[in-house]
Amino acid sequence: MIESLLVANRGEIARRIIRTAKRLGIRAIAVHSEADADLPFVAEADEAVLIGPANPALSYRNTEAILAAAKATGAQAIHPGYGFLSENAEFARTVEAGGLIWVGPDADAITAMGDKINARNLMAAAGVPVAPGTTDPAADLDAAVTAAAEIGYPVMVKAAAGGGGMGMGVAVDEAALRTEYDKVRAFAERMFGDGSVLIERYFPRVRHVEVQILGLADGRVVALGERECSVQRRNQKLVEESPSPAVSPELRVRLLAAAVRAGEAVGYRNAGTVECLLVPRQRDSEGDVPGSEDFFFLEMNTRLQVEHPVTEYVYGIDLVEEQLRVASGLAPTFDPDALTPAGHAIEMRINAEDPKRFLPGPGVVKTWVEPAGVGVRVDSGYTEGNTVTPFYDSLMAKLIISGATRDEVLERAKEAVAGFQVVGPKNNLPFFAELLDNEEFRSGAYDTGIVSRMR
Repeated sequence: MIESLLVANRGEIARRIIRTAKRLGIRAIAVHSEADADLPFVAEADEAVLIGPANPALSYRNTEAILAAAKATGAQAIHPGYGFLSENAEFARTVEAGGLIWVGPDADAITAMGDKINARNLMAAAGVPVAPGTTDPAADLDAAVTAAAEIGYPVMVKAAAGGGGMGMGVAVDEAALRTEYDKVRAFAERMFGDGSVLIERYFPRVRHVEVQILGLADGRVVALGERECSVQRRNQKLVEESPSPAVSPELRVRLLAAAVRAGEAVGYRNAGTVECLLVPRQRDSEGDVPGSEDFFFLEMNTRLQVEHPVTEYVYGIDLVEEQLRVASGLAPTFDPDALTPAGHAIEMRINAEDPKRFLPGPGVVKTWVEPAGVGVRVDSGYTEGNTVTPFYDSLMAKLIISGATRDEVLERAKEAVAGFQVVGPKNNLPFFAELLDNEEFRSGAYDTGIVSRMR
């Protein structure tokens, strides 16, 4: 097992990784910006290194500073968490070239799945269903218009190098496409340094379901169930649950098998997520339902996901520990041939944002009282007296609720939300209170438009 681990991240995920590392007897090393010096993850690490000012480009994305910290502290491995450098193939290569262990998939897999068009083509070749779309970048507006006419409106205009819900627009006709194409391309060039654009069929009523995969040290890829992620604002997730109330046993078999094929197609190792869209089944002229049109590959996230705790509850494992075991060349703690999910879990992202328009609302945390009880877990990055700054993502904590059934989890979640007290920064706890009383959500028959319908 790895003996010393540098966590190249911040906030709740850094604290989460440090917790598992210390439980396993691994020396945990934190890196932090000047703005984060007083956060809990810094105090809880065995050692902490200041790597730069608040600007993430000069700290959490500063590869030279992070590698220098690893060398100075004698770190044996680097865990990137999610965001920042977690899906940066060049950083992964640099880490390994420096003789350190990268806790994640290898750089080639990150590169292969980082471009949405390349990823689509790889998945199609592996027999994973993909939505109708372009197999090459739409080189210019005329190419985009031609592609959209062949695919059929409405279409999604996507930045090929995008992720996290960024760099996307919907066009219902050619006039809208002309506007969205220029907008997405400019955004992609500015944010990702790559203006390549993908045109793909847009489905107005869909569910967003993802599969947790784990590439083991012996070369096998296993699927650890699915997560429902359809409660979103601005294409970014707010709530995740496992198992999905939309997935039947028959669909689950096909969905998980496709995710395994996706991982195998790129020789995947460590934790990753295969994201899919579930669409209403379309009947053909004879009234039959084609069996391959109920889910499509969306993208693969080559890292640990924010929402990994719901899978941990359902499968009774620690995904960070499994990541460390894979990186160390060790077998998993579970039997890959006897995976037995049980119960239900829901995660809510507690963000520093107003609960109506979801605009950021940073500030000093004057009161922070976390709920407790059976089936209640809080992964937090802040506590009373800390400051939520505008420099980073607005996520303050994750409230994870588990139980034997979905109904039990929903009732526990209502109590937990009511008992979570945050004063200072704006927060979206009132939104979750509203959601948990929403009949559409409680029925389980919701889709990605639920938040807009609530507003």
